[in-house]
Amino acid sequence: MMPRPDPMPHLARLALAQAEAAQPEATLRALDAALAGVVGHRLCTMQVHYAGGEAERVYSNLPGSYPVGGRKRASDAPRMRELMQHGRPILIRTEEELRASYPDHAGASALGCGSAMNTPVRWQGVTLGQINLMHQAGWYTEDDLLLVRSFAQFAVPVFQLLAGNA
Repeated sequence: MMPRPDPMPHLARLALAQAEAAQPEATLRALDAALAGVVGHRLCTMQVHYAGGEAERVYSNLPGSYPVGGRKRASDAPRMRELMQHGRPILIRTEEELRASYPDHAGASALGCGSAMNTPVRWQGVTLGQINLMHQAGWYTEDDLLLVRSFAQFAVPVFQLLAGNA
């Protein structure tokens, strides 16, 4: 595994972004930048979950390919259902796993993505949403999970705001 950079400067910038007036954009952009800095990604999307098992994309670093507002049902992807219902992160290491896990994998594959990490954002035992990172095959490891989960929790107030629970 390649060494990852010190997360503290990224954590500090993310914490300060939550104090900015331009929410939720300031926090979502800062979270994207922090995750790019600490673990890297080619694609970063964030989804808010709604009752009934539907998720809506509220952020994308590539809005031309993955526009904000796109929706998915958990029933369309069994692994996503596990994340939504039980808060279990998803770690995909190979292109084969990516194809098997995502019916809509073609767009990510076209970006050169062959690994993914879907991280739940949870509050009081409930999954509010998720952060999805994708990169080249073999990029993400088990060691990255705790770090990304820690950063993802900064999305709690934003996801509550976007879902109308703030």
